[in-house]
Amino acid sequence: MGVLEEEPRRLGGGRFHCPYCGLPQERAATLEHDWVLLEPDMHPLAHTVPAEHRWIELSDGRVTVYGVCPPDQFQRCRIEHRLACPEQPLPDLWRWLTTLREENARQAARQEDPEPSPPPEEWPDVG
Repeated sequence: MGVLEEEPRRLGGGRFHCPYCGLPQERAATLEHDWVLLEPDMHPLAHTVPAEHRWIELSDGRVTVYGVCPPDQFQRCRIEHRLACPEQPLPDLWRWLTTLREENARQAARQEDPEPSPPPEEWPDVG
């Protein structure tokens, strides 16, 4: 779930920088006594973030994944930096949507292709 396996490099002021893009991240302790790197200064509405990617800040400063569906319409959450990192691939948040997008891309490519070219006037000699 994006929990850090190694100690990130300190940037200063309690923030760290991403080894992929170099942008700042905020390190937060989880309820499981691990660390997660969050996107700094971003607090989207929780209902706009998939349940397994919502990190809620607790009163003691730790964070936990907030899987309540649907969340309160005014609840804010945090997201992991890896979701916003321009140098990392976006995880497959909704498999069915990814499949639909791939199929739509194939369908669009088929529509863009011109009519099949006619066969050549002379076929090459295979002999």
